[in-house]
Amino acid sequence: MSTTTTDTHTNVSNSLPAARVSYTLNNTQPVICTIIDSQPLFYMDHEEADADLHADDLSDADLAYVNSEINTLQKELNTLEKFSAQYTLSTEEYIAVFDNAKNSILGTSSAPKTSIDTVIEILGQSRAAQSYLDHAKEHGLEIIADTHIHAALYDRAHNKIRINPNLSEANQVLLALHELRRHWQHRNGALLNPMHFHPENAILINRIQKADLIASTLRGAWELQLSGYKDAWQKIENSGYSDLGRAFTREAYSDFRTINNGMAVTAAFEAWFLSERCRATDKQLIRQMLADNQGYVFDIDNDHAALTPTLIAALGNMPYGKNYLAQHIDTIMNDPIFTEVRDRSNANFLWFIKFERSFRETERDLQSEFSSVAEYSYGTSPNNLQGQNDEKKVVVLYDGSNQPARQSDSGRLLGPENGQPAQAGADIIYLRRAPSESI
Repeated sequence: MSTTTTDTHTNVSNSLPAARVSYTLNNTQPVICTIIDSQPLFYMDHEEADADLHADDLSDADLAYVNSEINTLQKELNTLEKFSAQYTLSTEEYIAVFDNAKNSILGTSSAPKTSIDTVIEILGQSRAAQSYLDHAKEHGLEIIADTHIHAALYDRAHNKIRINPNLSEANQVLLALHELRRHWQHRNGALLNPMHFHPENAILINRIQKADLIASTLRGAWELQLSGYKDAWQKIENSGYSDLGRAFTREAYSDFRTINNGMAVTAAFEAWFLSERCRATDKQLIRQMLADNQGYVFDIDNDHAALTPTLIAALGNMPYGKNYLAQHIDTIMNDPIFTEVRDRSNANFLWFIKFERSFRETERDLQSEFSSVAEYSYGTSPNNLQGQNDEKKVVVLYDGSNQPARQSDSGRLLGPENGQPAQAGADIIYLRRAPSESI
């Protein structure tokens, strides 16, 4: 019974292919044979397991099958290696790719650095830029290279313009134009700190200053393009200021005289206010107001500056040609396009700043009034009463006539006719007329 069952099991097992377990290592086969055992569940402590299997233990059919699988896998591996070789870089190549990406983001270039003398020579090709350079030379302004700043900076304290030499040549030219215009604003009395103004006027002044810097830079870059240097204008067309560049170009192409009469710059100036740049500029200024590190905003005694047409005209003054803001002063001061704070969060914070200023002004006025009342009521002591009556009190004589009392050189009031000092016995003396006298 048992023998029959064993023979039957043996015949069935020989007729079916045995299941085998194999392995791979990183899609490769480091050995000739990767078959471990014919049992799906295999453990090293199995009594019948044999860990030392060799190719001699396999049949010819198994060897042929294994060789075909190996060849197929090898072909696939070779194909994948050829495909991945296109995207596999060496360490030096990886560093070069990273540097190029960093330079494109920061606007720098791996090319040789441009010297400041070269930048100044390029600026000389523009009439406006050359005028700025001549104006800077008159005031002893120096343009230097400085790697410690991010882009460019007009250092008013040391009378220098600092430019990062690691930037591309076009960027250095545009930044030099930008800072030269800032120096022009300073020397014309237009580069005032907006935080010296009332909050509402500070918003408008800050906007005009920013828009004027960009519009004037566009004018210089356009003149450089007309003279043959096109890199600066191409940089503007491929940057975030392309909309302002199109507004300037539309006027400049229609009539070349719009460059000197200010219409092209005015178009770019207006396009700046119509964009979302007002929101970002206002947010930056309002944050400075809320911080108020120098006490400009909430120190009400420091509010001496006033928004006047003269200040706006100073911002629109150009080294040659017409003042492009002089004829639009009323519109700038009253049109909501220029004055309205369109962002809700900025408007809320601006309202808070104005409320705080108004509260402090009211508090100061009340304290001044209370101090005056207290000094009038309690400031006189019995010991120095007579001295104060002689020196500080003012005696007013009123006799009912239309002739006012006269004042002597010593500060005392005299009667209308005689030149004798009035008595200091009372504050006001009323001399009644006789009933027959008319009043």
